[in-house]
Amino acid sequence: MGSVAINNFWNFTTITTACRNFGDPSCSPRSLPSILCSGFKTNVRAFASQKSVKKSRKKGKTEKTDTAIPDKYVVGDDVSPNYVEDSKNTSPLDTSEAETSVLMIPSRGSVLQACVITSGLIGLVGVVIREISHVASAGGLPIVDCSVEIPLTFQLWHLELITGLVILVSSCRYLLLKIWPDFSESSEAANSQVLSSLEPLDYIVVSLLPGISEELLFRGALLPLFGINWQSVVAVASIFGILHLGSGRKYSFAVWATFVGIAYGYATISSSTVLVPMAAHAVNNLVGGIIWRYTSNSSK
Repeated sequence: MGSVAINNFWNFTTITTACRNFGDPSCSPRSLPSILCSGFKTNVRAFASQKSVKKSRKKGKTEKTDTAIPDKYVVGDDVSPNYVEDSKNTSPLDTSEAETSVLMIPSRGSVLQACVITSGLIGLVGVVIREISHVASAGGLPIVDCSVEIPLTFQLWHLELITGLVILVSSCRYLLLKIWPDFSESSEAANSQVLSSLEPLDYIVVSLLPGISEELLFRGALLPLFGINWQSVVAVASIFGILHLGSGRKYSFAVWATFVGIAYGYATISSSTVLVPMAAHAVNNLVGGIIWRYTSNSSK
């Protein structure tokens, strides 16, 4: 469009220069050829069309800018599909509290994968310790044979001990959830992060695998190495409790895990088998998960 205006301006300059050079008195603005007038008209039309195009372009840019989606409503590309935001307790009027209260919940596949891998590694460490102690003890080294001290045996009366442990631990947990706010918050944070995305049948997996692997390591391997006595029961239970810190769980949850570890240690010494704490631990996990699911669904 700019070349049209330049060409018409050049034609006008050529005609006026020629009139001045020849000194023709008839070359006045009124007697200029009709082509000159048409040139002016073309020039005006060109500039008018150019202005209208610019206006339309500016108008289009303005409309695009006004209709753009605000950044706060755009989902970022860096959000992992393995996580889901839980913002049911957030308020749109308080953005600072909303940002801090958003809980990233792992997907169902991520939870199950982490449970299988972690439980497998913990159980593997327990098996290795028991086997090494067995080989070392058989070779004459002054090391306790864990597989002999705490074997994988089962007797019928062990069912009574398992039932008593489940009633004791589940009742104490339910009571503490009512009277200890800090413990209740820690339990809610841990359960929400692990159990929210699971199906009902998945609770069996996340209850059974940790119960078996953790007891195999702590009560089946570490406890006999430390010694079959109350001092070792408390020491191993304290390690068990400390390792339960993190993922929203505070020191109150570590205290609770230590108490549970002492109960499982007592059951191990009383029964002389690791199967009793394994079964009690797995059932207690399942009962705790079912209670949390029932109470969380009732509160919605």
